[in-house]
Amino acid sequence: MTDDVATIAWVEVAPESELPPGTHRVYEVDGRFVAVYNVGGELYAIEDLCSHDGNPLSDGPVEGHEVICPRHGARFCLRTGAALTPPAYEPVASFPVAVRGGRICVGAS
Repeated sequence: MTDDVATIAWVEVAPESELPPGTHRVYEVDGRFVAVYNVGGELYAIEDLCSHDGNPLSDGPVEGHEVICPRHGARFCLRTGAALTPPAYEPVASFPVAVRGGRICVGAS
């Protein structure tokens, strides 16, 4: 994830009202499925693909700033995409998220 927001190619995915706190949705961004989570009013986006077995993470429960893979229980950080527990050891991609003009935008590669 880059810190230079001026060079990011932003992709509009939804109106801000579509993602109230405590919810998440999956969007296609540049050919990848990206899960966008609203945790207490903060937006986070990670690739919706467990690095352990390739299944969707968005089907799993969210606890704080972690999503739990529904198949084998690996935990991933919503802020960074880091794998936090086995059986996953590799991170998932994370993406910058912004609200522009009332629209949720995800930074594309």
